Amino acid sequence: MNTARLAPTPAAATRPAAVAGSFYPAQAQALRAALAQYLGAAPPAPGPPPKLLLVPHAGYVYSGAMAARAYALLRGAASGISRVVLLGPVHRVAVRGLAAPAVQAFATPLGPVALDLDALAGLRGLPQVVFSDVPHAQEHSLEVQLPFLQTCLGNFKLVPLAVGEASPAAVAQVLERLWGGPETLIVISSDLSHYLPYEQAQATDQATVQRIESLATDLHPSQACGARALNGALLLAARLGLRAQRLGLCNSGDTAGPRERVVGYAALALREPAPAVAGLPGDQALGAALLGAARNAINQRLGLPAQATPDHPALKQPGASFVTLHDARGQLRGCIGTLMATRQLIDDVRHHAVAAAFNDPRFAPLKLAEWSGIELEVSLLDAPQPVAFNSDAQACAVLRPGVDGLIFEWQGHRSTFLPQVWQQLPDVSRFLGALKRKAGLPERFWAPDMRWQRYGVRQFSEGKV
Repeated sequence: MNTARLAPTPAAATRPAAVAGSFYPAQAQALRAALAQYLGAAPPAPGPPPKLLLVPHAGYVYSGAMAARAYALLRGAASGISRVVLLGPVHRVAVRGLAAPAVQAFATPLGPVALDLDALAGLRGLPQVVFSDVPHAQEHSLEVQLPFLQTCLGNFKLVPLAVGEASPAAVAQVLERLWGGPETLIVISSDLSHYLPYEQAQATDQATVQRIESLATDLHPSQACGARALNGALLLAARLGLRAQRLGLCNSGDTAGPRERVVGYAALALREPAPAVAGLPGDQALGAALLGAARNAINQRLGLPAQATPDHPALKQPGASFVTLHDARGQLRGCIGTLMATRQLIDDVRHHAVAAAFNDPRFAPLKLAEWSGIELEVSLLDAPQPVAFNSDAQACAVLRPGVDGLIFEWQGHRSTFLPQVWQQLPDVSRFLGALKRKAGLPERFWAPDMRWQRYGVRQFSEGKV
């Protein structure tokens, strides 16, 4: 392939569909039916709308179901997204940098998709961007995403970029210029490993996805064919505080191909940090509302009248919480919570207050006679973020004692410690050992496929609101 810098091409009206009939159905009715089937079968993934999606780009029979897991997240966000920035690798024409098209629209059997010509014009002058239709003419990595986007979003404008040899910083610079607000969705099109035996591909792709979750920026095209675009996107994602959620991982041996030589597919969503309620993050009003909701939930279970408590707008937002009870001596009397936001914060706190008081298996159910001496604590959790280390020494350099809550996972074993546990276990090695023991494993257990996630909390205690 010629790696010379591509010269601009004159503007044309529309890039026609190039792989309809091979990668996906060419007839609109059949295409709509296939998309409906894939999206209808996609499992729910609660959470706020994604800012960035990683999706595969093989033929639909191979990767359509996995791609649908990502696009299903757009079901409730369609009205707010009016522009999609779509990046994918080049397969047929070598490019130095990123290639933007000169046409005005891309077409699929579902109709045309207008390009955001103003946004594309704003990329002129960047040395890593060239305007040419040549890399786009037969490129499938971008085209196969369009029917899903048309189905999920309806009307939107497109900024398609075919990525060749480009550094993470070069890609990140382009994405930063296009980032926008909630009206802009970023989509990175990439498959994972290619043509490895089934079990080898499983191990390789699992490791790759873990690195994507930790926002690594040195992925190789042998790990993900869209690595050039992905590295740049992850660089900017780390800079802006995005957090990754794995939606699924499989390969062609799981869908429609033989297992001797497979291609890997993953779907991930990256979300921006949830905005705090203006003027009220971590303040007395929020703490009083959380603790009041927890105490009233237990009052109701004990048959006591509810107390007057303040309201707060954050209570109606999705939230994840732990509720902890301490007795009159300051000893733990119950602690129950969740790590991911799946419901309104007020419902989450009420549920866990009752569970901590009456259903913590380590303690007998709370009795009315004890209640007046109980002090409540509510911990409001940030979304967990993957973190990587391969030894206690590396963990000492990565973890922040007293700040980081930590989740441990390995082959069905799972446990977590809130940041408050650092008060009893200030040494990192002891903290990790106790966390593994809590998961039912030896303190010194270590395996290369262990997964770690950390999270922060805002802590509210009675008497300290």
